[in-house]
Amino acid sequence: DIGDIVRGRDIFRGNDKEKDQRKVLDKKLKDIFKKIHSEVTTNGKTLKSRYKKDDKDPHFYQLREDWWALNREKVWYAITCHVVSGNNYFRHTCSNDGSWTQGDCRCKTNDVPTYFDYVPQYLR
Repeated sequence: DIGDIVRGRDIFRGNDKEKDQRKVLDKKLKDIFKKIHSEVTTNGKTLKSRYKKDDKDPHFYQLREDWWALNREKVWYAITCHVVSGNNYFRHTCSNDGSWTQGDCRCKTNDVPTYFDYVPQYLR
């Protein structure tokens, strides 16, 4: 799941080719979060204090969790909206009443379409 990948908690390893791609992706994410960490801790005592553990953590887990919490809705919107027909991530209806999603995208509440990203992978 994208949330697990962003937060550095993905336990799925896949085949050898996918493992190699995952290593490249993980390195890129670490580099991105290292840069974000550097930027947010340069000024401001609150953020320096919050991400103190991340100073010694090359994975930046706390920062990644916070980033996901702040950007989760936008990421899911990007995944579920403006998809080519047939590549939809979720079904076209909102509930048991059969009402259609807005442009095959979201239900009227505009909520994230899943909460699986907070369920541990081994339970999904």
